[in-house]
Amino acid sequence: MKRRDVIRTSAGIGITGAALGGLGTASATAREQPPNAPRGPLRVHVVLFDGAEELDFAAPYDVLSAAGFFTDRAVDVRYVGVTGPGVVEAAYGTRIRVPHGWAPHRADVLLVPGGGYTRRDGPGVWAEIERGTLPRALAAAARPGLTLASVCTGAILLSAAGLTRGRPCTTHHRTRPYLEEQGGVLKNARVVDDGDLVTAGGVTSGLDLALWLARRELGPDAALGLEAMLEYEARGTVWAPPHPTDHN
Repeated sequence: MKRRDVIRTSAGIGITGAALGGLGTASATAREQPPNAPRGPLRVHVVLFDGAEELDFAAPYDVLSAAGFFTDRAVDVRYVGVTGPGVVEAAYGTRIRVPHGWAPHRADVLLVPGGGYTRRDGPGVWAEIERGTLPRALAAAARPGLTLASVCTGAILLSAAGLTRGRPCTTHHRTRPYLEEQGGVLKNARVVDDGDLVTAGGVTSGLDLALWLARRELGPDAALGLEAMLEYEARGTVWAPPHPTDHN
């Protein structure tokens, strides 16, 4: 067994043991899931493009891939490219093989990283906006049942697709004014969950975005297991509109 699998298994045992100690066997063995949670696999497509920031895409990919160790629901996380399979060169020169083509109709979450915002003449979000292919594809991908998510300046790509106008959202602190100029309703939160649009702040907030999505889609047990395995506790506030049953 790989070392990391051992760590993941141990983290899962630790969470179960804590639950047994505090809640009793009957409560611990009934895994808490979101109400009316779908039983099919959770399918997450992480979009890659030249100039994407390594941590923006690698952190959510790692967290959500590991989520499968802490839930009975299958989790399928994959890198996709809007022009099909290939190789991209990320912001700091890392070359990543993208094995899957564009198929948002087969995804539950479509996650867009940022990168290259300060390089107008280099690869990254501005080059993708100028090319137009990715923003058009994102705009066309929106449908009921699909959550569009972003990390850092990935929100700028969602904005270019017309997906943040009039919607609560966030991005890297240095690019919030631009996103607001484009019609986004900025919230000063680490993660902003507006239902089918979930955005996160700067670079490391990809960890918090992924933990929030794991909690939302797979239940709190999955998020607790991930935090124990990662030795990282979700930080910052998650902004979400009031639930209809919430009291004022």
